[in-house]
Amino acid sequence: MRVARIIPILFFLASCASSRLPLSDRVERLASNAGFDVAVSFQDLETGVAYERRAGESFHAASTMKVPVMLALFEAISRGTITADQQVPVRNEFTSIADGSKYVLERGEDGDPELYDEIGRTVALEELMRRMIVRSSNLATNLLIEFVGAPKVMELMRSLGASDIRILRGVEDEKAFAAGLNNTTTAHDLMLVLRAIAEQKAVTQEASVAMENILSAQEFTEGIPAGLPPGTRAANKTGSITKIYHDAAIVYPSGRKPYILAVLTRGFDDQKKAQRVVREISTAVWQDVTSRSNMSFRKSTR
Repeated sequence: MRVARIIPILFFLASCASSRLPLSDRVERLASNAGFDVAVSFQDLETGVAYERRAGESFHAASTMKVPVMLALFEAISRGTITADQQVPVRNEFTSIADGSKYVLERGEDGDPELYDEIGRTVALEELMRRMIVRSSNLATNLLIEFVGAPKVMELMRSLGASDIRILRGVEDEKAFAAGLNNTTTAHDLMLVLRAIAEQKAVTQEASVAMENILSAQEFTEGIPAGLPPGTRAANKTGSITKIYHDAAIVYPSGRKPYILAVLTRGFDDQKKAQRVVREISTAVWQDVTSRSNMSFRKSTR
């Protein structure tokens, strides 16, 4: 009976001791013990505190590439070359950038299978954008990247300083994948893109707010958001393929500016392990940010 009481106390004390370690030590411990590749980029917009680990290393972007596509669409809307309510024909046939052959997407592999019911009809561009982010719709993504053009996405990323993001194609282009023609990103560049949105400098202030709202409606929240206290607002985008899992988010602690966190993982044997590491890093960052905020508050009220 005494042992049963002591064990939870020991876990609590160990947790308290761990939370007092510098953020860099805590994240390094979590990442190095993971058993697979982990890259991290963090920046606090309130204090300017930043931390990075392998943040310049290139990873397959998976579905995180959908955020740059969204930015490019809002940029085109702001220039008046397209409109948010513009109708886009829904089809399931795309052209490989490897050899020009045609390929189709698998409904069962898509996070938004309901969109396939609209094939042969039209859907408003703004609805496709929402599905691309909130449900990570592959079909919407391929329609939209053909609509706006991958070179335009790349051009916009360079203007934001995200020089290592490479957006070449839509998803499930297997011939392009085999040829190494893949969308890639770094944790640092994902952080830069979300920072531009959070600072309302992505395209326009109005566009930035709209993109924040779309990201905040994310339905895949098992990564960074799951490592936060319940009810904490986060605007995030995940990405996953075989042995790849990423999450990048704007996190909004109450009463202060938000912070940006991007965590990229690669080479695991079980995606749940990668999700757990992302959650644990998210919790470590939250505890560090809020403890610094509490210390600043106490100093200001002395």
